[in-house]
Amino acid sequence: MSSITASRPEDLPIGQLSRLSGVNIETIRYYERIRMLPPPPRSGSGRRIYDSTHLRTLVFIRRSRELGFSLEEIRALLRLGGPAKATCREVREIAAHHLEDIRAKLSDLKKLERLLASTVAKCSGRTAPDCPVLDILDIQRSS
Repeated sequence: MSSITASRPEDLPIGQLSRLSGVNIETIRYYERIRMLPPPPRSGSGRRIYDSTHLRTLVFIRRSRELGFSLEEIRALLRLGGPAKATCREVREIAAHHLEDIRAKLSDLKKLERLLASTVAKCSGRTAPDCPVLDILDIQRSS
């Protein structure tokens, strides 16, 4: 049996775990270092051997990151029992806080869009010493 092939279906070397989860190998190691992912047992030769629980946790972390949850928020969700055990009320509190953050960012982006659209509309595009776009970006120019 090659060193890449797992001895049991639930035994996954890090490369296979990476492919199945969609998470880079270095990121997997990072999640282990910061204790987001439990350290796996090692083979006799010292290689990490992951199982389906590691895979599920890693996919949970990746999906949570894709949705914009911070590492601390994900850590809190994992402390609540991870993808299978957290109570809805506790998860709702974390998700509601995250939703507030998203709404605040959206509001800021809408304000930025209006400011930038207005500024771009004022710009003639000709070479001139006064440029409205540069004025809003350079604090000394707008003073």
